[in-house]
Amino acid sequence: MPLKLVPYNTAIDFLGKRWIAFILSIMMIIASFALLASRGLNFGIDFTGGILIEARFEQAPSLAQMREQLSSETLNLGDVSLQTIGSQKDIMIRIGQSKKESRKQIDIINQVKASLEATYGSTIDYRKVDYVGPKVGSELIASGLWSMVFALAAIMFYIWIRFEWHYGLGAVLALIHDVILTLGFLSITQLDVNLSSVAALLTIIGYSINDSVVIFDRIRENLRKYKTMDLPELLNRSINDNLARTLLTSLTTLVALLALVIMGGDVILSFSLAAFFGVIVGTYSSIFVAAPILIFTKLRADTTLGSSDNVATPAP
Repeated sequence: MPLKLVPYNTAIDFLGKRWIAFILSIMMIIASFALLASRGLNFGIDFTGGILIEARFEQAPSLAQMREQLSSETLNLGDVSLQTIGSQKDIMIRIGQSKKESRKQIDIINQVKASLEATYGSTIDYRKVDYVGPKVGSELIASGLWSMVFALAAIMFYIWIRFEWHYGLGAVLALIHDVILTLGFLSITQLDVNLSSVAALLTIIGYSINDSVVIFDRIRENLRKYKTMDLPELLNRSINDNLARTLLTSLTTLVALLALVIMGGDVILSFSLAAFFGVIVGTYSSIFVAAPILIFTKLRADTTLGSSDNVATPAP
């Protein structure tokens, strides 16, 4: 016999717990907004502009000494921040956008390298040197926001055409829920918000809507099959019918993302962790947000049910 993580004919009352789920979601959304207002997002160099240098030293340097050295009035670099990345020997140096427009960025980079090599020797391995201007950074922020807005609008339009407006509303509310909670996660963890983070948000949107569409399709099928069944009971049946598929898809995706979190390194850490959290939230919202919303939109009253009889045999 094949292994079945979810047995046939499961009858979990998801809709009976919808008010608990709604209250939990509202509390998490409020907490996310509070975090965004108080802590904000840790925008990376992609959005803020400036210089980013990743260097590997032979011996672990003192961050306090290095910070004092690079922040000295002699160098006049402005805002400098340091942090270790993975190992105590690997240091990420961020230098804010220079207020002196006439000062070339390559000169600042050479000045930093000369100062570090004078103290720590010439064996420093510069693994990454990036520069982003402030204009490019602001354009990337606008592009990232518009990409999510267009993605949500296109998804709602597709769901509206493919199903009914009720489904489109439920899907978009679930996606907005997922995006807000993921932004709250990025705020509380203070992970770098860069272009890969935007890619993670778009990945979460795509994953979550895929999960919701599968459930919506079963709901529409069951609406034609069980014409007199109460809507909450029908929604429960539809979610339970797809429960095995939903859980197995989420678990396999989480295993792949966990491998990226552990082995992917710091370059894609913000993407991996945000996507990992988003898959969990997206699975939750497809069951406890997208489907229950259909009750409040009076789905049964506005939907054409077809001519099938009300049969009692559960959907395969």
